[in-house]
Amino acid sequence: MQSTQTPEADRPAGVTPAIRPAAPWRVEVVEALPDFRLRVRFVDGTAGLVLMETFLRSPSTTGTVFEPLRDASRFAQAMCLDGAVTWPGGLDLAPDAMYDAIRTRGEWTLE
Repeated sequence: MQSTQTPEADRPAGVTPAIRPAAPWRVEVVEALPDFRLRVRFVDGTAGLVLMETFLRSPSTTGTVFEPLRDASRFAQAMCLDGAVTWPGGLDLAPDAMYDAIRTRGEWTLE
């Protein structure tokens, strides 16, 4: 005997509460600050600073994908996308390494 109920009738109307990522290192909020710094907060509430000035001013950054971030207006376009700090063009930072450093020292200095 076949069921007369449609498959859609068995589906919940919505998920409450909303599903949150399980990985604590997923970035939830990012704010660009002066001097090539970022303030970040992760989904578990861990928060701290990312210090990028020394890294961006280093000659070793010349010619890399990070060089455009030397422009403060470009750097200020930092956003959170899929749990990572990103910039237009697909450039991003490793959220897991960032999380580990911030959890330990309150900041992550890129060198």
